Amino acid sequence: MATRRRTGNTLATKTAELAFAAPQVMAHRLTRMALAGPTLSERDRKEFHLMGMEKLGAFTAAWQQMALASVTSSQTLAIQMWTAWWAPWLGGRRARTVNRQLQQAALGVLGKGLGPIHAKATANARRLGNTPLVEAPKRRTAH
Repeated sequence: MATRRRTGNTLATKTAELAFAAPQVMAHRLTRMALAGPTLSERDRKEFHLMGMEKLGAFTAAWQQMALASVTSSQTLAIQMWTAWWAPWLGGRRARTVNRQLQQAALGVLGKGLGPIHAKATANARRLGNTPLVEAPKRRTAH
């Protein structure tokens, strides 16, 4: 039987992983910027461009997913609150239950927003952890 993880636990886990991944990525990239100096190599130029594009993509995806989750949650909550207030004989919820569902909806929206940012930051931490800060000098071959 498959078990379902709670939104709060998943949100806490993602937040903790992001708290470890983001400083690693920042340290790697800031060190590369400092070592590159005013003239960037092609490798550095690609990495710094990728850095900006990844941020835009992750935050755009996060906002879109949060907006969709907000719309879905607000519709569900509106129906449940209407039932609780005006038609309790239709299986209405008590105020505590609706309040708990409101809290879960908020955590769900946060989780949806954190998802793309978490995914990109942890992937970058893994990728940059295996990437040297400076490019190895090319060896000359004798002819």
